[in-house]
Amino acid sequence: MTQITILLMAFFAANLPWLSQRLFYLFPVRGSHGKHLAWCLLELIVLYLLVGLIAWYAEFSTFGQSTHQGWEFYTVTFCLFIVFSSPGFIYKMLWK
Repeated sequence: MTQITILLMAFFAANLPWLSQRLFYLFPVRGSHGKHLAWCLLELIVLYLLVGLIAWYAEFSTFGQSTHQGWEFYTVTFCLFIVFSSPGFIYKMLWK
């Protein structure tokens, strides 16, 4: 149950940067064109770290320890997070 919840949360969080013209849904962005791609990518990285922190906490609270991961794990999970964000990217960049 926890794995499905974390995957759904990651999918939802990966699409958040593309669905709003505000930075982190809080701060308005100056300019007439709205939020640029660089701001969306910054939000994507921050949300990836946040989801990773929540997943680490879920693992630690369930098993009492966390497994050491190498750089390969973080590369694959970040690429998966980018794939999860593709519906929001298509909506913002191609349909609007």
